[in-house]
Amino acid sequence: MNSNHFSKLLYVTVWSLAFSGCTTIKTPTIATEQLFYGGSILTMEGMQPQYAEALLIKDGKIRFVGSRQLAENQADSKVQYIDLKNKTLLPSFIDAHSHVNMVGFHQMVANLYPLPDGKIADIDSLVKVLTQWKAENPAVIKTMGGWILGNGYDDAQLSEQRHPTANDLDRVSKDQPVMILHQSGHLASVNHKALELLKINANTPNPAGGVIRREANSNAPNGVLEESALFTAIGSIFKDVPPAVMFQIAQKGIDAYVRNGFTTVQEGRADQGTTEMWHALAKQNQLPIDVVSYPDITTSQDYMLKQGSSLHYDHHFRIGGVKISLDGSPQGKTAWLTQPYLIPPEGKDKSYAGYPAIKDDHQVNQYINLAFKQGWQVLAHANGDAAIDQFIGAVKDATAKQGQADRRSVLIHSQTIRDDQLDQLKALDIIPSFFSLHTFYWGDWHRQQTLGETRAAHISPTATALHKKLIFTEHHDAPVVPPNSMMMLDATVNRVTRSDYVLGADERISPYLALKSMTDWAAYQYFEDKTKGTLSSGKLADLVILDRDPLKVPTREIKNIRILATYKEGKLIYQNE
Repeated sequence: MNSNHFSKLLYVTVWSLAFSGCTTIKTPTIATEQLFYGGSILTMEGMQPQYAEALLIKDGKIRFVGSRQLAENQADSKVQYIDLKNKTLLPSFIDAHSHVNMVGFHQMVANLYPLPDGKIADIDSLVKVLTQWKAENPAVIKTMGGWILGNGYDDAQLSEQRHPTANDLDRVSKDQPVMILHQSGHLASVNHKALELLKINANTPNPAGGVIRREANSNAPNGVLEESALFTAIGSIFKDVPPAVMFQIAQKGIDAYVRNGFTTVQEGRADQGTTEMWHALAKQNQLPIDVVSYPDITTSQDYMLKQGSSLHYDHHFRIGGVKISLDGSPQGKTAWLTQPYLIPPEGKDKSYAGYPAIKDDHQVNQYINLAFKQGWQVLAHANGDAAIDQFIGAVKDATAKQGQADRRSVLIHSQTIRDDQLDQLKALDIIPSFFSLHTFYWGDWHRQQTLGETRAAHISPTATALHKKLIFTEHHDAPVVPPNSMMMLDATVNRVTRSDYVLGADERISPYLALKSMTDWAAYQYFEDKTKGTLSSGKLADLVILDRDPLKVPTREIKNIRILATYKEGKLIYQNE
């Protein structure tokens, strides 16, 4: 810095700002610009890593990226200098798919995750944690209509290797309804009081696209609900939750993302009520980051015909398009495959290959055709390759009827996608969004229970997609797993299971390209590549600061990198204490 220039500059370091928790920090009013320097500034532009010495920001946008000398020459007299102190700055992360409101819900209910995100190892520990939560949270239970709620159990990690049943959950309470959500978000277990309130009994038929599991040699429900049977139950629970509580849940969800460096997040299968809640928060200036909602086209069609979608934010909120769900989850053995599961669920024969959420291909075609006609971006949940076939067929049909256009349809999860299906995506303008965290959380389960070694090694085939010249995005699908950006990056790079087994070594990719899927390519998925995703002049100053450079640490250390700060449009909204 030139000495004659120094006298007119305000020198402040980011680390000296007082900060507590996850609260917006306003930069001093005297500063009109910010100049970051003194660390690794990774721009994320291009297919090879590029670093800059300095980043200059004005009015929430990037004014200059390059040498420190040129940045100082352009800076005005009231610039705020921010010394990175050898840390790493890059564009903040963009959530390609998750359910932000449900993340907030998880913060309020009993944590039933197994290690490393919780402590549940067996049904006894689950009952203990849920009983303790019940005793400590009477006010939350009251706001939830008297329901005792938990989230995140995983039968794959329980020592019993089965779902808790109504009999198990009666140990928590026989008088109050109990519901616990499976970590996949596609199954749940309830107690007998809940079955009574939900009016589910031996005479209740399975709903379309769902299953009510039964006791052995009986029609009596055992308390386990799959897919649409679960979604109907959740709807009945949440319909009477007060708006103030829903606002609190939503804000807790936002906080979880900000702590992990995300500044654009998704409400990935919304209904009208949830979408309107986000819009109300936005109108009250309560959103520190961008929220994009995708209402379910099967339940919110009339609402979408009235509201439509938009590429422009209204106080950090917009409706981005629609979501359609075509199957379930592979870890829950409800994803729709073309080949049978390695070991079928209890009560199913060896030919069992899951099932579709919507059996009628013609109905799916109608939904996708309507979305294309209305100009709505489509996000399609499809884990199994049979569900992926169904979506590819629907996109072909709708494209033939509506013509080619820049639609950027997104194939969410794409877990068991085949190579021949990847070959079709580019021509159809479909972006695969992979869930590589499956390799850690359920990689061993897929090898041993659901898919077998060969199919399991090919889940989330990121390297194959790159070889076929497809861009892709990565997501965490929170609250299926926590919105941990560094765990997501680690899984995409290393593909290491819980047992330290490398699952699909040929599908590993470099840390830089994995970061592209969380920044630049994710911005493209959202039609926001002109304003987000790279550190480029004119783009929004959405930034994250890490304690180490993911490109320069041993790859097995990536998961231990810490988020130090998150900026949204130049404002510091989170700092790690």
